[in-house]
Amino acid sequence: MSHRADPHFLLELQKRGAANIELCFNCGNCTAVCPLSTEKENFPRRMIRYAQLGMPEKLIGNKELWMCYYCGECTATCPRQADPGELMAAARRYAISRYDRLGLARLLYTSSTFNVLFLVLLAIVLGLLLYAFHGPMARDTLRLFGFIPARAIHDIGVIVGVIIILLAISGVISMTFHLAKETGGLEGARLNWLPALWKTIGEVFGQQRYRRDCEAYAKRQPWYIEKWFVHASIMWGFMGLFLATALDYLLGLLGVKPTGTYVPIWYPTRLLGTLAGAILVCGVTVAIVKRLWKADEAAAYSTPSDWAFLVLLWLGGMSGFALEAAIYLPEPYGWSYWTLLAHLVIVGELLLLMPFSKFAHVFYRTVALYIHALKPVRGTERARAGL
Repeated sequence: MSHRADPHFLLELQKRGAANIELCFNCGNCTAVCPLSTEKENFPRRMIRYAQLGMPEKLIGNKELWMCYYCGECTATCPRQADPGELMAAARRYAISRYDRLGLARLLYTSSTFNVLFLVLLAIVLGLLLYAFHGPMARDTLRLFGFIPARAIHDIGVIVGVIIILLAISGVISMTFHLAKETGGLEGARLNWLPALWKTIGEVFGQQRYRRDCEAYAKRQPWYIEKWFVHASIMWGFMGLFLATALDYLLGLLGVKPTGTYVPIWYPTRLLGTLAGAILVCGVTVAIVKRLWKADEAAAYSTPSDWAFLVLLWLGGMSGFALEAAIYLPEPYGWSYWTLLAHLVIVGELLLLMPFSKFAHVFYRTVALYIHALKPVRGTERARAGL
């Protein structure tokens, strides 16, 4: 099948971070040193050729695009300083932009000015929307959900959740279509769906290949600053906070504990939220420090959207701990109520930006890994299945 070359494709990737990829002369060194490469998965070399030949459909239609964790080994050993690791990251940004039907991701990834203005405007809109429901700031005792009612937070949260789910589903469907088109479909894969699902869950939550293969090539360093742990702690922390919030709301629906009532730190949902928040802040702090110091190849280049993502995560975690501390103060202070409003705005921004930011990796990588884990059915298995 012939493919029409897009002469502007390389420029689009360079706008998203792949500044030096035209220096590559296809020596294959990056594939030779990549711990994830196999006979059938020769990335990032294949991705570089797709980029240089102007073949965006072939590039975003490859499952390997989402398997890369950007260990930086290819960039560190590239004889031409073409930075193939950053090409893979830029390609993922491009893919997210393509799967986003609104066009917002493209603007966030390519324009620093738009990135800042959009985040500020979104914060103002969310802040005014939440403040419209505000009540009094109690002075006798701290009543955070008397200032911003839990019901209002829930209703706005449901609306935000529906928007996120619809956008995520739209993007995943688009990605699945591209993968199926470029890989020849998923014929017979249904017979392997359960083992593939189990394998995907282990990789997503256990970071198995990241720890086993990628980190094996990295310099030895304390476990708490290893790339896999930083990556995993951010994901685990956010998922833990989401689970704690969902469980707290469920307990309210069941009448076990009304939403917003204060409980001891050892109460299960609160303890889960506190631990998850600590893990999140730890991972994000290490990630920010690494990027400030440019500690390795993966941290040497950061887009404005990368910084916005990390800063919002850090502010969200720290504002949450500030609210935890406010509960134990001898008297309520006005800043506690404003901190609640700021915390809700930050979390709202993070959630709304999920389909357009690095958070989109959560569902795109998961689906790509699942499709990659599916095996075609051949020979006796096909005959037994009546195919």
